[in-house]
Order: sequence, then structure tokens, then C-alpha cells
Amino acid sequence: MGTEKSSRYEIVVKDRLSSRFGRAFPDVEIESRPGQTVLTGEFLDQSQLHGLLDRLQDFGIELVSVNAID
Repeated sequence: MGTEKSSRYEIVVKDRLSSRFGRAFPDVEIESRPGQTVLTGEFLDQSQLHGLLDRLQDFGIELVSVNAID
């Protein structure tokens, strides 16, 4: 078996995402905050994280921050 360790990230985007976007990101938890949305999830590697960030960009969603969570 592989010994890969996933990393947890908090991704903050501008504005509140509709429930339609929630279905587009099934592997992350979504929390609405005033003026922004926080997506939190486990990523096996950087390419998986970048895949999600690319999807956000494809939807025209403005990224505020990406934070690793210990």
C-alpha cells in the first residue's frame, strides 16, 4: 500500500456560492460566511488541489486565499 498522506486545505472564495456550485464540488465541505464561501477538504496531492482551483477559475469564481490546515 502507498504511504501518501493527504493534506487538508481551506479555500476561501469571494461571495456566497449557490447550492448549484456545492454539487460541483462534492468532495469538500462548504460554509457560507458574510461575503465569502469557505471550501474545506482533504487533497491527496498538489495536483488534486490545483484541479479544484482550476475548476473555480473555470466558473469565474474569485479566489481570496488558500490555507493549509494542520
